[in-house]
Amino acid sequence: MCGFVGFTNYKKNFLNKEEILNTMLQTLNNRGPDEEGFYTNECVALGHKRLIVIDPEGGKQPMIQRYSLGEYSIVYNGQIYNTQELKKILLKNGFSFNSYSDTEILLKSYIHFGKDVVNHLNGIFSFAIWNSHSKELFLARDHLGVKPLFYTEFDQGLIFASELKAIFKYPNFEKVLDTTGISELIGLGPCHTPGLTVYKNVFELKPGNYAVYNGSGLHIEQYWFLESKPHLDDFNETCYKVESLLKDAISKQLVSDKPICTFLSGGLDSSIITKFAADYLKENGNPPLDTYSVDYVDNDKNFVKSDFQPNSDNYYIDLVSKSTYTSHHQVVLDTPELANSLKDALIARDVPGMADVDSSLYLFCKEVKKEKTVALMGECADEVFAGYPWFFRDDALSSGTFPWSIALNERQHLLSPRISKVINLEKYVDYRYYQSLSNVKILDSDSYDTSQKRKITYLTTYWFMQTLLDRGDRMTMANGFEIRVPFCDYRLVQYMYNVPWEMKSYQGREKGLLRYIMRGYLPEEIVFRKKSPYPKTHNPTYLNTVKNMLTKIIKNNDSPINYLLNREYIIDIINSEGKAFSRPWFGQLMTGPQLMAYLCQVNMWLEIYQPKIKL
Repeated sequence: MCGFVGFTNYKKNFLNKEEILNTMLQTLNNRGPDEEGFYTNECVALGHKRLIVIDPEGGKQPMIQRYSLGEYSIVYNGQIYNTQELKKILLKNGFSFNSYSDTEILLKSYIHFGKDVVNHLNGIFSFAIWNSHSKELFLARDHLGVKPLFYTEFDQGLIFASELKAIFKYPNFEKVLDTTGISELIGLGPCHTPGLTVYKNVFELKPGNYAVYNGSGLHIEQYWFLESKPHLDDFNETCYKVESLLKDAISKQLVSDKPICTFLSGGLDSSIITKFAADYLKENGNPPLDTYSVDYVDNDKNFVKSDFQPNSDNYYIDLVSKSTYTSHHQVVLDTPELANSLKDALIARDVPGMADVDSSLYLFCKEVKKEKTVALMGECADEVFAGYPWFFRDDALSSGTFPWSIALNERQHLLSPRISKVINLEKYVDYRYYQSLSNVKILDSDSYDTSQKRKITYLTTYWFMQTLLDRGDRMTMANGFEIRVPFCDYRLVQYMYNVPWEMKSYQGREKGLLRYIMRGYLPEEIVFRKKSPYPKTHNPTYLNTVKNMLTKIIKNNDSPINYLLNREYIIDIINSEGKAFSRPWFGQLMTGPQLMAYLCQVNMWLEIYQPKIKL
């Protein structure tokens, strides 16, 4: 895992632009603390920061390959999991190799397949390849957007990078927050419309897309999307295929030259990853798997049962660790750390995020990084196998909007009166909601339930899951730490998208099909444990801490949040400890304390990034 930057322009000479390139690249030090490299010619400049995971000597970047009429140069972030299959194809076609790095295989795969290379890749990736002969830049991003890639057309050329902060270091670039950006930030945040950022004219390459930049401009193509197809397998065959795909994804993602581990919460998803990973490593003669969990000071003492969080994790973690013979480690975080790291989490994302849900992962990975470099985690299973409450709750399904963010009236009220007159959040969110739904193809063979759940699965995959994937990438890479997400294997996601609801929700349970498959692999208490989301602090001192932080911000008349948002309503939120906002701000976890922490992040963001607000 790494980070990269670059810019290309056909009207300027970049041979003497190393200083600009270096300034941009240094913003990505945390993504690649081990090595850096540069490549420039008259049309393009590429920079790379490397986190060494595979082939320390052979995977240096930018990697340059001279072939036929010109040379090809690549900067790349990610991991290709089907390298051995690709290497066999390339060897048969006359290619030879100087390393065992996936970077070399990816570059030579592009030379062989051209633009069609994306249809031969299984992995998490974003990359840029410069072809000196055609003077053409090729950019691509993985199927589901696990790895980031941002770009903007500026200064008569194209600027691109793994993170927004690198783009902002390009000379004279101006950060602008317009009405669309405000609508994204307050109407949808921390979610965002695929392809957009809150910054005007700064975009992300959408998941499953590639782009070509040449003398005629920027050309973007979609190479993969969730496709509606009839499901022809019976229940037993469906179970067999899901199990096979999942085992294959996990085994492929265990390849690493650096110490590897899994994150274990005691929930079904992380337990599955841990079970199959532990078995695979044992069968291949490796030492016991290391597992890590996160908890908070006094969490058991302060835990309060709810529909979204029915029980605490520690008992279940111990159960899985003992049954899979792992070496388990617990990281315990304290309230002041969570609050103090809200700023670090914000800077990692470059926009306000999921508050302490972000900062806790940031701190967790900071500790795990002291011993490991790579982790597998159970993220994305809820999106793929229908684990969230909104798949089952009629009020969410019939809401006519994104079910993880229903409180649109309160969000509108949060805008300052002056800005609220200009922006209609409900209208904006409705537009994005129905625009996204228009991409869903309902089949004649779909039952009513399957058709409705197909819609919510599509939205959850491209919106909610993307927010969590963004969180995972930024919080981990801010610590020079790599995560892998086997449940996000595009083959598994595509297959499950077409499994009828009656199978997917076997016995009327969330993740019913997955639970059925895991009988016999895991203790029954784990298989049938009710979903419990990513652990958050229940310590009341955290509420008091963020309440005091936000109070201090609001009392300062110079705080920029007072211009953007409704000061009086924020005071109501503070005084009611978040209860003036009727529903969670986002998803299941961002309730009163997290809403106040989000508002603190908004003010931090306005102070640090200083976007110009243009209505």
